[in-house]
Amino acid sequence: MNAVGGEEAVYIAFVLTLYADLPDTPTRPSPMDQSLARKLHQEAIPLALVESACLLATLRRLARAPDLPLLPKIRSLAYFLPVIAELQQQPLPAGYLDYLRLKVRTLSSDSRLGVQKSTLLDER
Repeated sequence: MNAVGGEEAVYIAFVLTLYADLPDTPTRPSPMDQSLARKLHQEAIPLALVESACLLATLRRLARAPDLPLLPKIRSLAYFLPVIAELQQQPLPAGYLDYLRLKVRTLSSDSRLGVQKSTLLDER
């Protein structure tokens, strides 16, 4: 495997693992999710931006008022594309990714929200 192919494989694996570890996402990414992760790599979307978008969208879902109806589960990595586009237009401040990691970990482990499925976020 050459360096470019290895870099792409690492990128795709990171994106798919991040996605699968988020609350309300499938535990196994679909072939369409794999294809989208590959496309994000080909478009040179930085991993930090993808992670920030996924965490920000997840935080927005987790922080909803408890009296609102539950949102349906996320079924595709494509769910996060609008937030990726949003962050491309208006990047987050430096250091905000660490804040997002902490907040998502805290809210997703809240007993009101059920069992935390994330392992990736705990390692950060």
